[in-house]
Amino acid sequence: MSLGRPVPTGLAVALLAVGLVPAALTVASPVFGWLALALDVAVLALCTVDFLRAPRGDDVKVSREVEPILSSGTRNAVHLDFERLDAGTTPLRLEVRDEPPDVVASTGHRQSLQVPARSATPHARSRLTYFVTPPSRGDARFGDLHLRLLGPLGLCARQVRLPATRTVKIYPDLTALSSEALALARSSDAPSERTLRRRSAEGREFESLREYRPGDDYRHIDWKASARHANTLVRTWQPERHQPMLLLLDCGRHMAGKVHGRRKLDHAVDAALRLARVGLDAGDVVGVMAFASDVLTFLPPRKGHEHLRLITESLYRAEAALEESDYGRAYDFAFARQTRRTLVVLFTDLVDPDASAGLLTRTLALRPRHLPVVASLLDEDVRDAATDVPVEAQDAYSRQAATRLESEFRRTASTLRDAGALVVRAPAQGFGAAALNVYLDVKSRGLL
Repeated sequence: MSLGRPVPTGLAVALLAVGLVPAALTVASPVFGWLALALDVAVLALCTVDFLRAPRGDDVKVSREVEPILSSGTRNAVHLDFERLDAGTTPLRLEVRDEPPDVVASTGHRQSLQVPARSATPHARSRLTYFVTPPSRGDARFGDLHLRLLGPLGLCARQVRLPATRTVKIYPDLTALSSEALALARSSDAPSERTLRRRSAEGREFESLREYRPGDDYRHIDWKASARHANTLVRTWQPERHQPMLLLLDCGRHMAGKVHGRRKLDHAVDAALRLARVGLDAGDVVGVMAFASDVLTFLPPRKGHEHLRLITESLYRAEAALEESDYGRAYDFAFARQTRRTLVVLFTDLVDPDASAGLLTRTLALRPRHLPVVASLLDEDVRDAATDVPVEAQDAYSRQAATRLESEFRRTASTLRDAGALVVRAPAQGFGAAALNVYLDVKSRGLL
């Protein structure tokens, strides 16, 4: 461990500033000059003594505790643990500065603290906690730790650098995959929730028989079973299982824009993972593809929770490329081996009329063999700009552009719906919930 380098404290700087007063009076008498020089020499000598008596880096053990996988869009805790190693009888005062990744927002990564002496507590340990909020997915690197160990006089500190480089992975927000979070997400859209509850008893796969209750559909009565048991029995149904669902994520330039401080692609990946979790829990087989001008990653439909881990691994590094997306190439690749009727959920943006033209042609070609769902993120700023009353000339231009984008979306969405496709559009906060509601509605109505 190196001796570190001396860093004067604010107190030392203040004392040196006091020496400027007699220095300014030197014009009146040379004595003041000698006084200023003596004061400066005394302060520098005390700083030297304070630096030599300051604790060394070997006197304290510092470790960083952080999860190997962080969640994007949420606060993640980082803990710094300090343990006193020397036999000092006074608290060890220091300042610590961590080096969080440049791509994350952090608060509290620079703090001051005291580590108690061993004579005061058996363990002589302290802990600091700060938080990082990654805006997107990928790999991130924590740097070294920097310590400033204050001397006993408080005039000088010893600054040392402790090697602590570490790389972590930033995944989509995995906390949103819990069943409680999914239930809350569905309840955020009250009309959709009521629709799902009303249709919860529907389905196309036989589940069991039960006694007839007033209000049951007469068409569900099993007359043969009722005759055998001398009691009126009705059939109950459940959504079919083992149906294929393919999630397509557009990683082209349209998904590079930001909504609520995060890229559109990040919101789409979060929604896709939640949809994959629900589909796998329901017994369906789920596949995923990320594409731009070419196919970036592809996992064919499989089932099981291990497959969810593979889907997460394949998507956490997905980045939006500044290029046009080739929907035709993506569809050709995906359905070269997929012959079963599939629920195809495409996460993309429908605001560009030129890009939407190619999307329309290839998406509508999936009908009637497959059921396409196009999920597009609603940019609330664009929606508001299309309805705001302009105050200045620039506002009028912005309103005109926003109105044109909204009109193009409505035209594209109408064409898709008229051809039998489903269209989802929701703001970032309810985007995953809206996609889930459509999937659950498709399952309950047996549209596949």
